[in-house]
Amino acid sequence: MNYPPSYHQEANFDNIIDLMKNYPFATLVSIRDNQPYITHIPLVYENDGTEFGKLVAHIDKYNPHVASLTDGANVTVVFKGPDCYISPSVYSTRQLPTWNYVFAHVQGTVTILTDKTAVKDTMVRMTAFLEGDHAKYKLNHDDPRMERLVDYIVGFEITIAHWEGKFKFSQDKLKKDQELAKQALIKSQQKDVSLFIDRIFRNHKNAQKKSS
Repeated sequence: MNYPPSYHQEANFDNIIDLMKNYPFATLVSIRDNQPYITHIPLVYENDGTEFGKLVAHIDKYNPHVASLTDGANVTVVFKGPDCYISPSVYSTRQLPTWNYVFAHVQGTVTILTDKTAVKDTMVRMTAFLEGDHAKYKLNHDDPRMERLVDYIVGFEITIAHWEGKFKFSQDKLKKDQELAKQALIKSQQKDVSLFIDRIFRNHKNAQKKSS
């Protein structure tokens, strides 16, 4: 049995690049001595002339995950795009509830950056990318804070060797219902999360006070 179904599998790598660029905060997964390590960090895509390009990132040197990030280590990065519950009420025909989503699993090999200048270069490039076209901040190579920070992080690159896209858009439904599901997905991303953020921020601060 083919899983996921072929109509949920993404065949266009440009769409994977688009996902990685728009949702760079991803999940890094690796294995060492049968122990899985999972860290959530921004990983920025760069086209370096190789077949699929590379990802650049850095991680706190005290993170236990670092032990598994050796030169040549195989890792998986999960990029998550928009997702939402699709109610049967959305469709023009009788359907059952489902969940639509956009995911990419990217596999590759690690190269550790041992040169401080190279690590700072990646930080500058990542900041420029994340600031976007209308940047309000620029990180400079000669910023003295960079010199102090670079000793406490591990910079690395991931050369992409394999990728898989899982894009579920109700492709097994009528074209009209696919469009309705797409609009529901778009609308779900416009939900006001201010009350949720305020509540968990307040609860988090209160929990910290009790534990201190």
